[in-house]
Amino acid sequence: MCRNIKTLFNFEPPVTDEEVQAASLQFVRKISGFNRPSKDNEAAFLSAVDDIASISRHLLVSLKSAAPPKNRQEEAAKARARAAQRFGA
Repeated sequence: MCRNIKTLFNFEPPVTDEEVQAASLQFVRKISGFNRPSKDNEAAFLSAVDDIASISRHLLVSLKSAAPPKNRQEEAAKARARAAQRFGA
């Protein structure tokens, strides 16, 4: 899976529409192979992004978890620490 697509479920504060849209855009870019579609493909590309965002929002609202919500700042700090260790930054 694309590294730029982040887990969006079970966070506090909850996921925003912008985050869902960004993940959907990354997904469509990955499976289509286009970073920016041609004019001929732009409508289909943007429609796919909107459809996937809608389905993703529906999924995120429908999911349940017994685990407590994760803190965004703590998870981001853990990810930065892993990246620093991995890439020596």
